[in-house]
Amino acid sequence: MKRPAKHLSPIRSFAIASLFSVPLPALLEPLASIGLDHCNRVHAQEAIADQQRTLPGAKLPGAGEVRKLHEGFKFTEGPAYDGRQYLYFTDIPNNRILRTDVGGFPDRIGPAEVFIEESQSCNGLMFDGNGKLLGCQMKGNVVSIDIATKKVTLLANRYQGKPFNACNDLVVDQQGGIYFTDPRYAAPEPWPQGIEAFYYRNSEGIVSRLGENLIAPNGIILSPDEKTLYIVPSMQKEIMAYRVESSGRLSDGKVFFEIRQPKGKSTSGGDGLSIDVEGNLYVTTDLGVQCVSPKGELLGVIEFPEQPANCAFGGPGNKVLFATCRSGLYAVPMPIAGHVFTGRVRDVGVQGLGVSDK
Repeated sequence: MKRPAKHLSPIRSFAIASLFSVPLPALLEPLASIGLDHCNRVHAQEAIADQQRTLPGAKLPGAGEVRKLHEGFKFTEGPAYDGRQYLYFTDIPNNRILRTDVGGFPDRIGPAEVFIEESQSCNGLMFDGNGKLLGCQMKGNVVSIDIATKKVTLLANRYQGKPFNACNDLVVDQQGGIYFTDPRYAAPEPWPQGIEAFYYRNSEGIVSRLGENLIAPNGIILSPDEKTLYIVPSMQKEIMAYRVESSGRLSDGKVFFEIRQPKGKSTSGGDGLSIDVEGNLYVTTDLGVQCVSPKGELLGVIEFPEQPANCAFGGPGNKVLFATCRSGLYAVPMPIAGHVFTGRVRDVGVQGLGVSDK
């Protein structure tokens, strides 16, 4: 292995480290406590060492210590920061949107409080430039939520007269359009759309299908200049990049990055993702959050005690990465601020009857 060049900046180089968040002896201590003989302990050490050799073990330079903020949930998703005080996130099985005050991070963290009950299995969230909370409901809807009144406005719920499968994640562009994914997860059988796909809802409420050739398209984000759309499938290792020709019009996709795999897997994909002001992607995977440069190079991995499902920047200076990890919510101070999408979505289109489509 080549050593990183000394002239590289910290974010451009990384040191090989263990993928485990605790020292090796701490992992082996429970094995000894149940009476394993010396031979078995040696075998256990060899197995762990083998896994460490097999998996990419690059910690992300500049990232701070991982801190658990809240726990006790069933499956957390969709972190979104309001730009001032609150981080919103979802607990899908409990059918809730929650929020917590992170404006005083790291010294002061508010309790996790229920913001909306009966969220229609809301998954991915994002704020637009109007301060509206946009959400993908896995019941097949894309919605806008007024934070002050909690009024929910339906933005999209069908394509070519058929309901969506189970809307998953979204991103808003400068024109007020919404790119969103519609995979298989929690979808009725047979899938209402018949296929998995990703879509664009323009500022007039018209929905277009953009692609249908990915296996379980999940996380979705734009580059800071909005010239590239990234999509993370969950059942293939290739992250795809599409050049944005104009709003809702994409070039043919190309493989941007292959997600590093845990031992024993070869097609493990990702889930959610976020992006910083320099265009680095932060992708939630089996191994943790894999950070990838705009050139498609792995910069490092942020490891968590639980497998992360999604992540988003927020907090003071927008320099804290919040990760929803199964039963917990975690935070990591970062050296680079997250990008903020400021497009404003118009509440036009559906009133429970569907949207125009083509």
